[in-house]
Amino acid sequence: MTPEHYSTMAQVRAGVDNLDRQIVALLAQRFAHMRAAARIKPDRSAVRDEARKAEVIANACAEAEALGVPCDLIAGMWEELVEASIAYEMAEFDRIRE
Repeated sequence: MTPEHYSTMAQVRAGVDNLDRQIVALLAQRFAHMRAAARIKPDRSAVRDEARKAEVIANACAEAEALGVPCDLIAGMWEELVEASIAYEMAEFDRIRE
């Protein structure tokens, strides 16, 4: 059933809860990629890459616009996501090399 067919708030909430579970599972995969990056990058200074950060946010905005979602909302969320990913990758980089 799609949101257009919902007739109750219980359906809306169940749909949102299901999506949240999927989003968290995808974020777990994203952070697994950050662990791989921390393992592969040769030095800590390579963790923060502002050009790549801008590219990731621009890609997310382009995808959002293609799907009819406001870019400014997605850009803000992706800014936080990328910064959290960088912090996680730095912590993993340090942990691996202790």
